[in-house]
Amino acid sequence: MLLVNEIFLSLQGESTFAGLPCVFVRLTGCNLRCSYCDTAYAFDEGKRMSLTEVVDHVESFAKPYRNGGDLTLPLVELTGGEPLLQKESFSLLSRLCDLKFTVLLETNGAMDISAVDPRVRRIVDIKCPSSGEAERNRWENLSFLKNTDEVKFVIGTCEDYEWAKNIIGSRRLASLCPILVSWVYPTKITGGKLKPIPREHRLIEKRELAEKIVADALPVRFQLQLHKYIWPPDQRGV
Repeated sequence: MLLVNEIFLSLQGESTFAGLPCVFVRLTGCNLRCSYCDTAYAFDEGKRMSLTEVVDHVESFAKPYRNGGDLTLPLVELTGGEPLLQKESFSLLSRLCDLKFTVLLETNGAMDISAVDPRVRRIVDIKCPSSGEAERNRWENLSFLKNTDEVKFVIGTCEDYEWAKNIIGSRRLASLCPILVSWVYPTKITGGKLKPIPREHRLIEKRELAEKIVADALPVRFQLQLHKYIWPPDQRGV
């Protein structure tokens, strides 16, 4: 059984697959409280579903594409929360791969990815200082990355950018897999659920971030959360 927050069909808003149709399976629960989190509702909201029920939901969303003869779409992404907190997520990922889906895993970088089915394309966060969770980065995961995986830096401050630039160079990340740099879209979450941004940090705007990347010739893909520019930024199920 899995505790599932939501399952929906939308467009992939991030990663090298941005813009493609994707079925999202969002699991409940997370072990981090990043300052910029936009899915805090997944911390504890959800219902129990069997693996078969989850797969049936995914296949129902995929059916129109299959009827058209396209076996490459939609993508399927397992996300959260943090999906790897639930042990059955590993079995779900393998079952989806067995069904010939292109399967993506969005994981926060604090969990061991070594046991994930090698057919899965893993998108692994590297938490920057303004997240409040940088000390939770599991650096051992870098040794398990393949060239089909991706690492992602979510950058909200100038200090984050300088830190990320140093990590990219010192750990030679460009030799491992594609690197994503994502600007923090302002969040409205309040009430102490999330870690605070360090007071000494200076927020960075998306244009400034893009210009820094170009000026420093960083070998990264700059991305915005596409879905937040199509639908209201706080809308669920997109």
